[in-house]
Amino acid sequence: MYPNQVQGNNPNPNPFLVQQEDEIDLKALLFNYLTYWPLIVIFALLGVLVAFLFNRYTTPIYKVESTVLVVDDKPTLGADLFESAGLGIQGKSNIDNETGIIKSYSLAESAVSQMDLNVSYYKEGFLKVTQVYGNVPVYVSVDWTKPQLVGGMFRLEVIDASTFELSVEDDKFSVFQPKDPFYKSNFEGFELPKSIYSFGENIQGEYYEFKISQISALPGEVFFFKMIDTPSLALKMKNDLQVNPLNKQASILTLSLETPLRRLGENYINTLMDKYLERELEEKNQASENTIRFIEQQLSGITDSLQFSEKQLQDYRSKNKIFNLSQEGSIIFERLNDLEQERSQAELNLKYYQTLKSYLGNNQVGDLVAPSIIGANDPLLSALVQNLSELQADRVRITANFSDQTPQVRDINARIESTSKALMENVNSAIRNTQNLLADLNGRIRSIERDINALPETERNLLGYQRQFTINENIYVYLLQKKAEAEITKASNMPKNKILDFAKASQQPVAPKTSLNLLIGLILGLILPIGFITIKDFLNTKIEDPKELEHQIKVPLIGMVGRSNTEDNLPVLNSPRSTVTESFRSLRADMSYLSPNKDKLSILFTSSISGEGKTFVSINMASVFSLMGKKTILIGLDLRKPKIAEDFNLPNDKGMSTALSTNINWREVVKSSGHKDLDVILSGPIPPNPAELLLQDKFSQIVKEIKEEYDVVVFDCPPVGLVSETKELFAYSDINFFVFRQGYSMKGNTAILNNLVEKGGVSKMYGILNDVHIDKGYGYGYGYGYGYGYGNNSYGYHEEIPLPWWKRALRRRG
Repeated sequence: MYPNQVQGNNPNPNPFLVQQEDEIDLKALLFNYLTYWPLIVIFALLGVLVAFLFNRYTTPIYKVESTVLVVDDKPTLGADLFESAGLGIQGKSNIDNETGIIKSYSLAESAVSQMDLNVSYYKEGFLKVTQVYGNVPVYVSVDWTKPQLVGGMFRLEVIDASTFELSVEDDKFSVFQPKDPFYKSNFEGFELPKSIYSFGENIQGEYYEFKISQISALPGEVFFFKMIDTPSLALKMKNDLQVNPLNKQASILTLSLETPLRRLGENYINTLMDKYLERELEEKNQASENTIRFIEQQLSGITDSLQFSEKQLQDYRSKNKIFNLSQEGSIIFERLNDLEQERSQAELNLKYYQTLKSYLGNNQVGDLVAPSIIGANDPLLSALVQNLSELQADRVRITANFSDQTPQVRDINARIESTSKALMENVNSAIRNTQNLLADLNGRIRSIERDINALPETERNLLGYQRQFTINENIYVYLLQKKAEAEITKASNMPKNKILDFAKASQQPVAPKTSLNLLIGLILGLILPIGFITIKDFLNTKIEDPKELEHQIKVPLIGMVGRSNTEDNLPVLNSPRSTVTESFRSLRADMSYLSPNKDKLSILFTSSISGEGKTFVSINMASVFSLMGKKTILIGLDLRKPKIAEDFNLPNDKGMSTALSTNINWREVVKSSGHKDLDVILSGPIPPNPAELLLQDKFSQIVKEIKEEYDVVVFDCPPVGLVSETKELFAYSDINFFVFRQGYSMKGNTAILNNLVEKGGVSKMYGILNDVHIDKGYGYGYGYGYGYGYGNNSYGYHEEIPLPWWKRALRRRG
């Protein structure tokens, strides 16, 4: 049973026992941080200052935005038939596809190439160089067909209207090779062969060739420039560009780009959109161009035949003086002409089908011609050709952004393969049907030719020439008509997608975020010192917080003694009105509760280690009793490290060690302290066996006699954590005090006190916190006094005025 444990049947519980509560004292925590308020304020101001400088000198970033309307594809004729037949012709996700196209590298490359952004220009600022765009005073032209140094920065200073000085500002160069544009090798230690050049002069070397032209530069001006290859620049712009749908239901895409150069961002997005629409239009015109090319190939052969047949007909008419056919010959010619036209159309269709089959066999899907252009009116065949062309165009666009192993590319490849297979089967069937039609037409033509043989020879020959000319003329006119139709179709094509808003930069920069940065600076400025204080307190192994000490020890913390500002260790005797003296008076008052109904009192003071102030407390506790007129004696039992003699300016020539080791009576070693009612027995000369001396029966007899002659006996014992004999001395005292020192005693030393109570069986043990000078927010600072009485909550003999919290926070640690 602990000596301070409350018994269930005890009607008077210990008034000094602090109830243990597991809670955080927010007031104490706040006061702990307020102790360091100058440090916190300084760091907070520094954080705000750093944030302000960051906002002031960081290059502002603006957001450029544009919107484009994506029109959904309309289903082609017969598409429902293909889907039901499982031919893999499925609807496309236009939003996803168009997003991929706009963010493609190839589109960014074409935009960058048109804008001529391969040279970036900079001007000198207050702390750094800043990029400029447009209206540059000099122009750098680079020959990109040759290897070039890219990445590093050149410095140009204008000397006069015709010359300038060129130097290397940043030598982090890489070598761009036109033959391998996506791989660059590092180039270190680059130096120009000379520094002075003329405007317009060709500056060249092994890995560079460029020239600088004067535009509006003035003497003394300084500029910087760096060269960037098109692949790297296109890749950067591609990554910087953001493309997002306006919302989940809308088919409107928002293009955005964050850049320090507003006009550059606007020009880039506008150019990119122009290239995007041009690309779409080129894809739509591809079918018309293929048709025109196919017709021109046919016309090149039919034109010679038409001229030859026309010349033959004219020559025969002139030679034989015959110009028109007879009535019978005209009827036969009309019948034959109709069949010949049908045969010509069938032959043209057969040639188209064979060309289409060849394209499919050689995987030349991009060269397909629509069947309707040459007169083939099969809706299934037309839809298959159109869908295959669209799938091939989608594949070209998707592979610009995705590898062949991605699901998108594999899916479209499977759909192309399925559609090509269905188209090939349809073409083979069409070829067979056309061949059968030609065989039938040829048979009917041969039947009519037998009727021609019945005509006169002159008319029969005229009919042959007329027939050949008409065939060639009809084919020629038909092809010219189809070519005109294809050209009209090409001229009338328009992109299906539309630009809703051209690029527009924001008026205010999106970065740096001024208010947010200031707030972050303030928060970081507070977090750093508070975190440092928290970690410092967490790693602190010294006892500073009285509340924490109360929770750690198993006995009551009976009182606290403040730091003495006097030059000696006798504030009670020499400074009776000091706050420290009041704390000892308060402790003296508490003794009536600790040991009631006793006229004589023996008090023992010890600590865990040396230096915690047990001798200081012992001396002044004895002094405060002597001021009451009680006959008091202070006994120094620390035989190994005596200190009392120094405080009273007494020689340590004799003392308790003398009385225990010789036959001298203890009364002969008693010395006067120089103050009324206060005597002292010093430790005496340091003996070789202090532990054995204190364990003698003679010591018990001496203590007994001393108690009979004095009202108050105060034992100044050695530290119990260092020596063993102190444990035996607790039996001689009525009240035992274990002294801790704020900011000095280790937190782990509380285990020594707890072991004495729990395992050593020491009773009547109490704690004292000495040298209190760190205000932890409980009102223990100088403004309140350090000694407080548990008996009547008195803070000494006079009531002191509490100081405001901010004044207590100003009291720094001593």
